[in-house]
Amino acid sequence: MNRYPWWKNALIGLVIVLGALYALPNVYGDNPAVEVQAAHGGALGAGTETAIRQMLAAAHIPYKGMSRTAKGIQLRFTRAGAQLRARDLVAQKLGPDYRTALALAPAEPAWLRALGARPMYLGLDLRGGVHFLLKVDMHAALHKTLVEDARALRRDFRHQRIRYRRVRLEKGGVLYLRFRNAADRQRADAFMAQHFADLAAHTAPGHVLRAVMTRVAVRAREHYALEQNLTALKRRVNELGVAAPVIQQEGHSRIVVELPGVEDIARAKEILGRTATLEVHMVDSKDSVAAALSGNPPPGTRIYYDRHDQPILLYRRVLYSGDDITNASAGVDPQNGQPVVNITLNGRGAAVNERVTRRSVGQRMAVVYVELQSHLERNDQGVPVRGPDGRRVRVTRKIERVITAPVIREPIGGNFQITGIGDVRAARNLALLLRAGALAAPVSIIAERTVGPSLGAANIARGFYATLFGFLAIAVFMAIYYRTFGLMAATALGINVVLLVAVLSILQATLTLPGIAGIALTVGMAIDANVLIFERIREELRNKNTPQAAIATGFDKALGTIVDSNMTTLIAGLALFWLGSGSVRGFAITLCLGILTSLFSAILVTRALVNAVYGRRRRLARLGI
Repeated sequence: MNRYPWWKNALIGLVIVLGALYALPNVYGDNPAVEVQAAHGGALGAGTETAIRQMLAAAHIPYKGMSRTAKGIQLRFTRAGAQLRARDLVAQKLGPDYRTALALAPAEPAWLRALGARPMYLGLDLRGGVHFLLKVDMHAALHKTLVEDARALRRDFRHQRIRYRRVRLEKGGVLYLRFRNAADRQRADAFMAQHFADLAAHTAPGHVLRAVMTRVAVRAREHYALEQNLTALKRRVNELGVAAPVIQQEGHSRIVVELPGVEDIARAKEILGRTATLEVHMVDSKDSVAAALSGNPPPGTRIYYDRHDQPILLYRRVLYSGDDITNASAGVDPQNGQPVVNITLNGRGAAVNERVTRRSVGQRMAVVYVELQSHLERNDQGVPVRGPDGRRVRVTRKIERVITAPVIREPIGGNFQITGIGDVRAARNLALLLRAGALAAPVSIIAERTVGPSLGAANIARGFYATLFGFLAIAVFMAIYYRTFGLMAATALGINVVLLVAVLSILQATLTLPGIAGIALTVGMAIDANVLIFERIREELRNKNTPQAAIATGFDKALGTIVDSNMTTLIAGLALFWLGSGSVRGFAITLCLGILTSLFSAILVTRALVNAVYGRRRRLARLGI
């Protein structure tokens, strides 16, 4: 007779129960929520939680619950109107030391959360949000590296007493180095070969060296720029308070950023694309600004402009930059009510700041805002200009503005304030950019797609009904064609869908529209295994085998064919996951997991159901197939 041992039935039943349990949170949906985090990244104390409760009670804003998360405090509401009112109230009362963000919180009961059951994340096309395709300006990254190399070469040549006439960067990424005589050129060539291995130098007539970056160095620099930009963008998105964002590399120089549920799209665009940092210079108070404007600036100085377009003469030497900033937060000066940014420096920056300000009391120090902007060069008709290689020419512009240039009244250590920023929004954006770190190369948004919440809800409904109608059509067909066995196959197919949703939930996968397509495809493909088994059983019955023998032979002999056919599909799915990106990967993950769950349900679950119905009957006249 066809029977499973008790432990195998118990194991199959346990898997089904656990699958149903971990798939259950997806039924409850989401609640509007507000997440509160400390701006400096620290933990929130019990006093903050009590203060928020008192604020909401005083404003008569009802909330469903309050819980602690890994990053801060989460408030859950039943209506979106209460969510918006609470966000505005908490942001106003707590001030700039805290960050508030809108979110969607799972609405499953507490007992499910205690068991670790969580729903799947919803992707951009299901929840709504914005999709950006960013292009990294690799030419600007290489240009920045060559500028730093030129500065380092001038410094090292002076230390090594190698006399040079000129070191400049020419178009096309070529460093032009002119020396006084052939001996100095030879010494410089040997020095560069030893200490600047990334540069390939070639001699030219007139005691000249021309150096370019090697191919290996170019690839390494481009890889570093892409990795650094990915890291900085992830920090910036975390500062925006977006739940389940997608930030990943696409191709050689592109980055995909998906922000589900984001509402302030203009601010997201502003924050993602800005390459901002700070530089601190000393002000040259001895020399005349008018003389510098006439074209004769003193050595080691240059003209900068403040936000009112007033010229100011600064020394070129950078005392320290944004790389030495460990924290930045926006605030308000209690004396005049003007927005400020509070800066905290690392050990190196604090030491430099303290040393310079101690010996420069009474002098002025300037904080310069530096940003790189990249855009396509266009002709008079607005058409992008193309270079000799056919590619569109991209121009990088460096914006430098003096934010403030106060007089040093006393030595300053690792903490100080930047004033004269403008408004509170500008102060918050600047603090966010400084906390997240500067981009290694400018990025430009070359594609943008916005999905509204209503369209996301429509996509969910369409995907759900497509899967449901497909399942019902298959179930009806199987019941008509295979009768009792068809009903058991439909039951196993339903269990397969539940198990697939449970696995995706356990993995905390992000469900997208292609993922729903993968589930629908799994529903159609999973029944193939049952068809193979049932047709094999029919064949055995036609060969005059007994019903019990036909069942056992049908399942056993169809197993190899089922595994082979599913393995080929699994290999294709793994190839899609390995070589694909974005939504293609989401489809591949769902497809591969669906193949594994369908093997379990079509073979083990269906066999267990058949055994339960027919396995205990010693004499069977016929089968319902």
